[in-house]
Amino acid sequence: MPATLTNASIRFEKRTLSNGLTVVAEIIPTAASAACGFYVRTGARDEDTRVMGVSHFLEHMMFKGTDTMSAEDLNRAFDDLGATNNAYTSAEITCFYAHVLPERLLQTIDLLGRMMRPALRVADFDTEKGVILEEIAMYKDNPFWVLYEASLEKHYGAHGMGHRVLGTDQTITALARDQMKAYFDARYSADNTIVALAGNVDLDAAIAQLESTCGAWQSTRPSRIRPAPTPVGGELRLTDAKVARGYLLALAQGPAIQDERKYAASLLGQVLGAADNSRLHWSLVETGIAAEAVAAFDAHDGCGDYYFFASADPDRLDEVWDTIRKEIAALGDSLTEEDLERLRNKALTGATVGGERPADRMHRLGRLYTYLGQYQPLEEELEKLNRVTLNDLRAVLRDFPLEPRTVGRLTPA
Repeated sequence: MPATLTNASIRFEKRTLSNGLTVVAEIIPTAASAACGFYVRTGARDEDTRVMGVSHFLEHMMFKGTDTMSAEDLNRAFDDLGATNNAYTSAEITCFYAHVLPERLLQTIDLLGRMMRPALRVADFDTEKGVILEEIAMYKDNPFWVLYEASLEKHYGAHGMGHRVLGTDQTITALARDQMKAYFDARYSADNTIVALAGNVDLDAAIAQLESTCGAWQSTRPSRIRPAPTPVGGELRLTDAKVARGYLLALAQGPAIQDERKYAASLLGQVLGAADNSRLHWSLVETGIAAEAVAAFDAHDGCGDYYFFASADPDRLDEVWDTIRKEIAALGDSLTEEDLERLRNKALTGATVGGERPADRMHRLGRLYTYLGQYQPLEEELEKLNRVTLNDLRAVLRDFPLEPRTVGRLTPA
C-alpha cells in the first residue's frame, strides 16, 4: 500500500518585502511552537579559493554581536526567549534559526534579524580565527572527514563544490577581516536571503516585524556564477600514522536537486547502503569483512553525487572494494517491490515525525525554497516518492551509472 500523509490544517503563504527579502511560511494554527530561519544562498562553493572557509567563519562571527549588542548580550537574549537556536554552513547554504513558543516569535525574528547584521569587530575576528583553526585541527582527527574532504577536492577539481567548508589552515590564517566584510556585503543581501517560518505564526505581525528589522537591507543581485561541475576524479591514497584501520570512500555522479530523478536516486542510495538492511550492510558488515559500510545520495544545485564509504582491516580494503563493485553491478537486477515498500514505509514514518515539529518543517521549507524558489508540500514530496517504480530505479541507474569517478583510501602510515 502506498504511504500517504495529508494535513489540511497547514497553510502556505509567501510574501516579499519591499527590498526583495522573501518570506515563506507554513502556518499551523494548532501548533504549540513556532520556528524561524534565515537562509542565505551562499556557502563554500561560492567562495574564491583564496578565501575558502569565509562562509563558515562568518557564521561564527554572527554570534559575536552587533554594533549595539555584545556576544554576551546576544546569547542572553536568546536564553531569555527560551529559544533553541543555532546555525550551520554547507557548500551551498548558510542558515541561522531558532525554535520558540509562539508568543516569543516576533522577538525572536527581531533578534535573528539584528544578529544577521554583525559588527565584525577586528578583535573578535582575530580571536575567532584561533577557534576556527582549532576546529580544523579537530576534524583532522576524524578519518571519515579527512578522506571525504580530500576526495571531494579530487572529484570536483577546481570547481567550488570541491571547497572545504571549514577552509584550510592556510586560507584561514591568511584571511583578513576586510575580505570577510566584502564577502558579507556581496552575499548577505535581501535578495539572497529566504526567511522561513513554520508553526503557530501570525504572518501579518511577522511581516511587520521583518519590515522593521530588515527593511533597510540592500539588494545586491548576487549570483552563483560557477556552472554545474563536471567531475574530474581519479584515485587518491592517503596515509596517517594515527589511524589503525583502513578507510575507503568513492564518489559517483547523480541527478541535481532540480531533477525529478532525485527521488529514484535517493531510494537507490538507501537500497544499496542504508545503515542497516541494505545490500552493503549484508555483504560487508554482517559477513565481518568491514566494520561499517554505507552509501547515500546527495542532491546539490546543478549536480548530485553518490558516496560509498567503508572501514575495515587495511589488508582487506581490496576485498571491500571488490564487494562494493559487485553489489553496484548487481543492483539493477536485484531490486524488488519489497525494497520499494520498505522504503515507502520508512519515508512515511520520517515524514510524519518531521511533520509534527514546526522546526523540522521550517528547515525543510527554507532549504527547498532556497534551492528551488518554489513551494512543494511535504505531502506532495511523499507522493512523488510513492510513485517511484522499479522501472524508474533502473532508468536512473542507466542515466547515472554508479561508476565511481573518484576512489580514495586512507590507511596507516
